[in-house]
Amino acid sequence: MVVDDHPMWREGVARDLAERGFEVVATAGDAASAMRIAKAVRPNVVLMDLNLGELSGVDATLMITGELPETRVLVLSASGEHDDVLQAVKAGASGYLVKSASAEELVEAVNRTAAGDAVFTAGLAGLVLGEYRRMAAAPDDAEDKPQLTDRETEVLRLVAKGLTARQIANRLVISHRTVENHVQSTLRKLQLHNRVELARYAIEHGLDSEPEAER
Repeated sequence: MVVDDHPMWREGVARDLAERGFEVVATAGDAASAMRIAKAVRPNVVLMDLNLGELSGVDATLMITGELPETRVLVLSASGEHDDVLQAVKAGASGYLVKSASAEELVEAVNRTAAGDAVFTAGLAGLVLGEYRRMAAAPDDAEDKPQLTDRETEVLRLVAKGLTARQIANRLVISHRTVENHVQSTLRKLQLHNRVELARYAIEHGLDSEPEAER
């Protein structure tokens, strides 16, 4: 589903995605319509603009992710401003892409979002990670924290940075299956449901430092 207040842009993006094999189930030009239509058609991915008038794309994102947990929201905005990115992620967006992205980057981002990855335009992932590190609440009692292994923590950091399982496998020189096993184990320990929630957990807990080199 494509949500944007500019008809030419909205229809152009919808057409481009359809030509590349995606099923565009609906479009909307404002937040109220987006929220109403999304509940009716239940799209896998919503491509969401932020500037939609009285109600913003952040408002629509918050409602859609709250009422349709299986639907993922990928923001596609002209703005790369810090506050806009942060508010979108806090509202539940799975990722954030600026409108200067190429058609190929958009297609890849939609595919990755549908697969459960957190996707950000280059440079924005680090921005979000750094901000959540500063805003994170006081640390919980160490005894109450889930105990992750060093490798699980390492994989979690890379998930938060937006890497795919295959990219993580290449980075750590382990198999793709091993990465998936670590991801599933971490999800169970943290009582989370998917990679988006996993990335958000890592962001909220400030896990943005580079993992130590393998010994």
